[in-house]
Amino acid sequence: MELSKRSASKEMTSIVCSRLRSGVFDNSACRQCTKRALLKGGAERPVPNYPARFFTRSTQPRNTTPLRTGYFVSNGLLARFNGTNVAPTASTPDVTDTSTLLPHRRRQAERRNAAVLSGAGSGGSSATSDAPTATMAPDASSLLAAAAAQHPADSLRRKLSSLLSLSKPRLTVLVVLSAMVPYALYPVPAFLSTAATATPSLSPLTLLFLTTGTTLCSAAANALNMLYEPDTDAKMSRTRARPLVRRLLTTKAAILFAVGCGAAGTLALYWGVNPTVAFLGASNIAIYAGMYTPLKRLSVLNTWVGAIVGGIPPLMGWAAAAGESATADGTWRELLFASDGSSLGGWLFASLLFAWQFPHFMPLSWGIREEYKAAGLRMLAWTNPARNSRVALRYSLVFIPICLGLCAAGVTEWSFAVTSAPVNLWLVAEAVKFWKHEGHKGSAKGLFWASVWHLPVVMVLALAQKKGMWGRVWRSVMGEPEEDELEEFYDEED
Repeated sequence: MELSKRSASKEMTSIVCSRLRSGVFDNSACRQCTKRALLKGGAERPVPNYPARFFTRSTQPRNTTPLRTGYFVSNGLLARFNGTNVAPTASTPDVTDTSTLLPHRRRQAERRNAAVLSGAGSGGSSATSDAPTATMAPDASSLLAAAAAQHPADSLRRKLSSLLSLSKPRLTVLVVLSAMVPYALYPVPAFLSTAATATPSLSPLTLLFLTTGTTLCSAAANALNMLYEPDTDAKMSRTRARPLVRRLLTTKAAILFAVGCGAAGTLALYWGVNPTVAFLGASNIAIYAGMYTPLKRLSVLNTWVGAIVGGIPPLMGWAAAAGESATADGTWRELLFASDGSSLGGWLFASLLFAWQFPHFMPLSWGIREEYKAAGLRMLAWTNPARNSRVALRYSLVFIPICLGLCAAGVTEWSFAVTSAPVNLWLVAEAVKFWKHEGHKGSAKGLFWASVWHLPVVMVLALAQKKGMWGRVWRSVMGEPEEDELEEFYDEED
């Protein structure tokens, strides 16, 4: 009993000495005096006039959960401050509260929570980013449809948002940009040429008709695509909120929108650009809606047909610019198969966009391969995962020779081959990882984001290194005559 009392006294002493500082007592006693008094009188002797805040100990149980990395970045820290214990158990998944996070952090946390919950539902065996049933974020059409659903049924804003969502706005923007870049890179003087009357120049009006017509044709093709497969869209996380799935629009309204956009876009390309570009725009609608969309249920070759659709818009932009400087009758043979090889640049851009579809789509489809399988859409990601990764690797290797071909064809300076090499090699490196791990260990995500950055970087580098552009800028700034003017001067001297 005496030993127990003595140990309790020592414990009380250690607590007092660790929590008190000199000069805090009303009687100005020092720490040493307090310690001696406690040791002499035992633990039962009360401590006189000590402020309660130095002795009060929380009656709540201490949290004995070991600290993890997520402790310092998750909202679990706020729960601890509120006096609650959020220790994880075997039956409760560690899900982050997203209500107070910033938008981009909230989306990341929601993806992590979905992976954790899916892993918990399957026994905790696949709660990683490689889970085949990982839920992807909704596409732009689904987001627009969700925004439209918040407005009254008869409101104009609801109808316009629903119609815009039919066009797949993000995909349409990419299609239009892929047509504009080859148009701007066609080897003729730029828009503000000092001798516009003497030399051919790209027309801003032609560019306006090109972008408008391409936008309308892309919107028509995408609307027809949604009209064909609302049942499969309803089975996939990315597309289940699209307007036709949610019945925000009637089928009749969607058909009228698709037909109207297709007709207006084709006419804009025909009257404002040239018949060859109009034919390419109409062909793209037919191939995308009439071949690619139904082929998705039948064969994995649908991916190659879809890649052809992606390669046509660059050819449209090149043919539009070629029509501005055509010297003969301006038929499709002169614009697309010129005898002097001037149409080679357009086909190189078309091959670049065709090849890019594979390292972009293969990792994207791998992440939701089980959804494609459940929807009955035949994709290599689930029918043959090994071939899926091999195809992505093969097509990632062709960008280096394509960039060299653009230099050799006189579209860009030779410096473009050097400056585009790092981003091309980065894509190849990610494709090798994707092939080696067949999409696992984060390799699918790495290749997908490499492809997202690859295309705009290559396009911007090509625009910045257009053949002869900086030479014309230098001569314009320094007041030096153009090469054509010098030739005319020497001919007059002779």
